[in-house]
Amino acid sequence: MKIDILAFGAHPDDVELGCGGTIAKLISEGKTCAIVDLTKGELGTRGTEETRKAEAMDAAKILGVVARENLGMKDGFLENSEEYQMRIVKMVRKYRPEIVLANAIDDRHPDHAKGAKLVSDACFLSGLRKIETVLDGENQEVWRPKHIFHYIQWKNIEPEFCIDISEHLDKKVAACMAFKTQFYDPTSKEPETPITSKDFYESLTYRAQDLGRLSGVAYAEGFTSEKLISLKNFDGIVW
Repeated sequence: MKIDILAFGAHPDDVELGCGGTIAKLISEGKTCAIVDLTKGELGTRGTEETRKAEAMDAAKILGVVARENLGMKDGFLENSEEYQMRIVKMVRKYRPEIVLANAIDDRHPDHAKGAKLVSDACFLSGLRKIETVLDGENQEVWRPKHIFHYIQWKNIEPEFCIDISEHLDKKVAACMAFKTQFYDPTSKEPETPITSKDFYESLTYRAQDLGRLSGVAYAEGFTSEKLISLKNFDGIVW
C-alpha cells in the first residue's frame, strides 16, 4: 500500500491531539493517511485496552484514514531497541509514506519524546538495503520518507511551521472526543487526570487559535522539522 502520510503516536489519541486537524485537512485535499499507534495506552488511568481500541477506531473513522494499526509496544516503557525499531521499519515499508508525522521531540510524558526518537531512527533504518524485513510472508522493499515532522503536544514547543486547520478544527475536536474515557466527561466517576479537565478540552481550541493568531489564520497546528525545508515558490503562504 502506497500512501502519502503515515502518522505515529506513542498512545492512541496522540495523533488526534497533535495533528488531527492536519490529517483531516490533507484527507479533504485527496491525500491518503494512515495511523500507527505504538502502544495500547494500557497504563491510562481511565478506560481499558478494549475501550481504548474501540475509541481509536471511532476516531479513525471520523478522520477518514485508510488504516490504523497498533504495534503493541509496552506503554510507559518505550525504548529505542532493535525489536521496536524493526516493528516500525515494517510499517514504513508497508505504507511507503512520503511524510511521517511523529510525537513531540520533548514533552511531559516520557513516552512522547522516546517515541519521537524511536520513529525517527526507524525511518532512517528503513532505507538501508542490507536490513531485510518480511511482512505477511513477503520480502519488503526498502523505503525512507522524504520528511519527518513532529507535532506539538503538552509543552508549548515553538513550531518551525504551522498548518492552517481553520476549516477542520471541528473534525479534530470530534476525533479527540471519540476517546470518551480519556477526556472531559462531567458524568464520569473515574479519577481525574490532567487531560480530563474542562480546561484541557477547551485547550484543543484555544491553543489552535493561538497558533492561528501567530501565523495569520483562524486555527493552526504547529510542527518541528528534522531538516531544513525548501519551498519551490511562495504559493500557499499566508501573507
